[in-house]
Amino acid sequence: MAFASLFSGWSRDMGIDLGTANTLVFVRGKGIVLQEPSVIAIDHDSQEILAVGYDAKKMVGRTPASIVAVRPLRDGVIADLDVTVTMLRHFIDKASRRHGVFKPRVVIGVPSGVTQVERRVIHDSAMQAGAKEACLVEEPMAAAIGAGLPVEDPTGNMVVDIGGGTTEVAVISLGGIVASKSITTAGDKMDEAIVNYMKRNYNLMIGERTAEEIKKTVGSACPLPQEETMEARGRDIVNGLPKTVTISSSEIQQALSDTVAEIVNAVRSTLEKTPPELSADVIDKGIAMTGGGSMLRGLDRLLSDATGMPSYLTEDPLTCVVRGAGIVVEHLDTYRRVLVSSGRLK
Repeated sequence: MAFASLFSGWSRDMGIDLGTANTLVFVRGKGIVLQEPSVIAIDHDSQEILAVGYDAKKMVGRTPASIVAVRPLRDGVIADLDVTVTMLRHFIDKASRRHGVFKPRVVIGVPSGVTQVERRVIHDSAMQAGAKEACLVEEPMAAAIGAGLPVEDPTGNMVVDIGGGTTEVAVISLGGIVASKSITTAGDKMDEAIVNYMKRNYNLMIGERTAEEIKKTVGSACPLPQEETMEARGRDIVNGLPKTVTISSSEIQQALSDTVAEIVNAVRSTLEKTPPELSADVIDKGIAMTGGGSMLRGLDRLLSDATGMPSYLTEDPLTCVVRGAGIVVEHLDTYRRVLVSSGRLK
């Protein structure tokens, strides 16, 4: 018994939110120990890894031709397996060095809309990155668990998880997903919409980091009580010179309107597939909103107006998925049936 206790102290299980925009790691008994951008910088000539996470994100849009700063996940799925494995190994090693000696067992959140092949790729990437065993949990389920929703009860719980690459909408009851929809319209598409708006209306070329800053600073899903403005810097498309313009919150609301409408339609579509008894539960409990994209100002109010159901932002929405994956790791017997195929912890 003493040896088993000592062994468990050396090898700590992990919950991982392998996101398009950010990767978070939860270590059993320690909580969230790592939260970094899902970005890796590579020397194109030598294939040497130059930076991962925050250090690599600083390089996005600022690298010489010989250095490439890439995000190996796109729209919630792995676009470059080798780079993803390298990045995941870096994050697992970083967390393991601090909190364990032996290879960890991991639970990874995956979008509900991924195929069996894509699940296998994610599972295999974790194994190649140094996991002892790996299994998967659907992101809306992990988000609901992380948000503290009673997913095992015979009542309807609705969660809208808006990440970087995907928006996951699900109604959950008795430990299973009853109705769901996964779309590739989320935080990245919001940034892309801002880039296109600036190009179309101001002949200004801006990078994704600037677009994200604009979204966080003056972005909103509905009109703000008071108009806000900020300066945006980029390159003039006409003459190629640096240029600064002043933009308003109402302009960015307009830029984001189509993207936000797609998210609202996904929620409506899921509600239409939800059994009446569970819909009644959602009316009573409201729609829980998680993920970084849900933090867009006014989005909860817009969703409430569009569906007629109360919507609310959960506590610390950015970490709901990884906290949920961590809770599954810590209470595996309780949550065993929420796991999906392509690997199961023993």
